[in-house]
Amino acid sequence: MRTHREGYKIILITTIACIAAWLLIKTYIPIPIVRYILLVGLLILLLWVVRFFRFPKRKINRGDHILSTADGKIVAIEEVMEMEYFNDKRIMISVFMSPFNVHVNWYPFDGKIKYSKYHPGRFLIAHHPKSSEFNECTSVVLENTSGNNVLIRQVAGIMARRIICYAVKGDSVKQGEEMGIIRFGSRVDFFLPTSVKVEVKMDENVRAQKTVIAKF
Repeated sequence: MRTHREGYKIILITTIACIAAWLLIKTYIPIPIVRYILLVGLLILLLWVVRFFRFPKRKINRGDHILSTADGKIVAIEEVMEMEYFNDKRIMISVFMSPFNVHVNWYPFDGKIKYSKYHPGRFLIAHHPKSSEFNECTSVVLENTSGNNVLIRQVAGIMARRIICYAVKGDSVKQGEEMGIIRFGSRVDFFLPTSVKVEVKMDENVRAQKTVIAKF
C-alpha cells in the first residue's frame, strides 16, 4: 500500500502538530491517565490521516464498460438535465465517499478528455441533493472511441477543502489510470447518456477500478 503524494505535506504537518500537542500535554496536564488518553487520541488522529491518503494498487477490471471512478456508496441514480456541458437529459449516478474510503479517483474507461474545468463554490454536505450544483467541483468530459461522452464531476463536501484533478483537455487516458484525489469526504457524479444500461443500485457499495456502474 502506497501513500499518495498529495498527502505528504499534510501528514508531516499533522505529525508536527501531534508532537507539539503531546509536549504541551506532558507539561500542563499532571494526571497520567488523562495524558495517556489524550496521547491515544493524537495517535488515532495521525494514523487516520496517514490511512486517508492510502493509494492502493489494484488489478483493473478492464473491458468495454464504465467503471466506478471512486470507492463509496451509490447515493443517486436519476435522470437530470445536465446544464454545464451537454444541455440535455442525462442519467446521473452519484458515489458518496466517506472520510474512511479511499479518495483517489481513476478514469472509468479509455478515452480522450474533451473538457476539464474547475468551479469554486460552497461546501455543503456531499449527501445534499444540491451539492453537485453549488459546491466546489471539477468537471471532466471523457469521450470513448465510439463517440460516447460522459461527464465526471468531482464534488467537494463539508470536510473536503481541495480537489486535485490531473485531467488536461486533449489528453488520451486509459481505463483505471489516476484522475485525481479529493481530500476528506466528498462525492463523484457521473452524467451518462440516457441509453446506458445501469449496473448498480441505490446504497450499493462500489470500488474504483473494479465495479461496473453502467454499460454503453
